[in-house]
Amino acid sequence: MPTKTMTLRKPHIEDGANIWRLIRDTQVLDLNSPYFYLILCKYFEDTCVVAEEDHQIVGFVSAFCHPKSPEKMFVWQVAVDDSQRGKGVASALLHELVKRKECSSVQFIETTISPSNKASQALFSKLAKNLGTKIEKTDQIPPEIFPSNNHETEQTYLIGPFH
Repeated sequence: MPTKTMTLRKPHIEDGANIWRLIRDTQVLDLNSPYFYLILCKYFEDTCVVAEEDHQIVGFVSAFCHPKSPEKMFVWQVAVDDSQRGKGVASALLHELVKRKECSSVQFIETTISPSNKASQALFSKLAKNLGTKIEKTDQIPPEIFPSNNHETEQTYLIGPFH
């Protein structure tokens, strides 16, 4: 579980650079431009969560509500600093997100996970179990539509309904 000194909160635009560094340092997530993370913090703060310990960002979840289906939230990235792995930080970030009043109309979480990412598969399976709901998996994005040939198929995980 996260430590007592860890704070889970909405991001501020000033967090963008440190979030970019956190994503970069994981060396497993797709790294977007620094500007992208600034925009997430400025315009999507209600659906993103930062984990902060001793004034350092040690975890981040980026998400947004589907523009055509507001009951569905897409979780894009979940990042946890190496120093915090195995402590339940990722689960805490996701639970913080779904309990926010701004997300009260959300009944489904959607995310994409590559077949080799067993940690993310376990994280979202645990989330579905904790929310008392089901999880459906479908192949969504085939490798041939990515600009490089070294990307796995992205599978969509749909968790819900809950609340």
